[in-house]
Amino acid sequence: MTLIHRGEPGFDEAVIGRVFNARRPARRPAAVLLASTEQEVVEGVRLAGERGWKIAVRAGGHSWAAWSVRDEGLLIDLGGLKDIAYDPETGIVGAGPAVKGGDELNPYLAGHGRFFNGGHCPSVGIGGFLLQGGMGWNARGWSWAAENIAAIDVVTADGELVRASEQENADLFWAARGSGPGFFGVVTRFHLRTLPLPRALTETVHVYPAELYDEVMTWLYETHTEVSRDVEIVAVSQSSPEHGRVLVVSALAFVDDHEAAAEALAPFLTCPVLDRALVRADAVPTTLAGQLDRQREANPEGHRYLVDNAWVEGPAEAAVPAMKKSFMDLPTDKAFTIFFSMGPTRQLPDMALSLQTDVYLATYVVYEDEADDERLRGWLTDAMADLQPVTAGQYLGDSDFTTRRLRFLGDAQWRRLQDIRALRDPEGRFAGYLAEPGELNVNHWLR
Repeated sequence: MTLIHRGEPGFDEAVIGRVFNARRPARRPAAVLLASTEQEVVEGVRLAGERGWKIAVRAGGHSWAAWSVRDEGLLIDLGGLKDIAYDPETGIVGAGPAVKGGDELNPYLAGHGRFFNGGHCPSVGIGGFLLQGGMGWNARGWSWAAENIAAIDVVTADGELVRASEQENADLFWAARGSGPGFFGVVTRFHLRTLPLPRALTETVHVYPAELYDEVMTWLYETHTEVSRDVEIVAVSQSSPEHGRVLVVSALAFVDDHEAAAEALAPFLTCPVLDRALVRADAVPTTLAGQLDRQREANPEGHRYLVDNAWVEGPAEAAVPAMKKSFMDLPTDKAFTIFFSMGPTRQLPDMALSLQTDVYLATYVVYEDEADDERLRGWLTDAMADLQPVTAGQYLGDSDFTTRRLRFLGDAQWRRLQDIRALRDPEGRFAGYLAEPGELNVNHWLR
């Protein structure tokens, strides 16, 4: 196995070279294991036990906070675990944690007429994405991606490779679906239930000027839960060279024929200020490849990112003003905020992932100059403070616990997670979250 210690050639590249966010941490582990096989992961976990190292794990490197980069301890980098195998009899695909959902997994599955609702950004690895729950394509209709995990292969804290599912090692399986970087094992392979490849995609896109924010967002907030679950609903603020800051309402229908798509998208013709839209495209055909290209453009490589989020709840008259700074007062041209519908909220299956509301809001501050770090961090802190009165908690996938920690699991699920960790990792071999347990899963204004 390739083990690189601090001070050896290539160490810094091994630590941060695969971190997507160019705003990289100063933290440094004692060593990095570049794993290419499951057996090397087993050996790495056992080595960490012998040397008293805590373990952090990297799959795709897209974590905004770089959860995998910790001071001291061992970083196990799973970048070499990228094999994919599909079973046509079961419809289940096995995939390594470093496989990129959009760039690698779905192109492979398309050859079999199948699809997996992975992350929107195509270069995101499936490992961290799934452990955090997986807010993927049409999550309001197709469920969280983690709900489509049939089983995992995982190296436990004592260095044993086991299978975990609802039938065996069920406690590990429960914890893996939603605990994110708090998971106390190394998943070396996911076994995923796939979907039929969508035969057609149809979208409606309306672009509104910034001054119509109140009217558009009030209408959307009050009506999105009534739209067919076959439709992914997003509102996003963007910077337009011609119009400045604009609000884009996008609805993507995952149905097989145009007539059904037009019917599913019809509610978007009811916006009270539709006649004042700057751009209208109603029920037009699109492709998954085209959608992925937009995601690449919105998430450019080689840039610095500051990201935060909130599960929003409450009536429109409270939520819409609270969201306004995040949407309409963004500090850079490349920054954007999304309103992602998850409503109507449904009962989730029994898994660690347990906190959501009808509305997910996430702000992505995208920029290039390190000198802007402090100023932009201050702006994001203020924007999230505006949201506090309507915030139920946050989602791990867009969180950075070095700057803000809110509730992210249900209270009962959080207690159960700690109990399982005490049983499965009694020595605390896995690093966990970037905070002490007593500081976690609490909205600080309610203390």
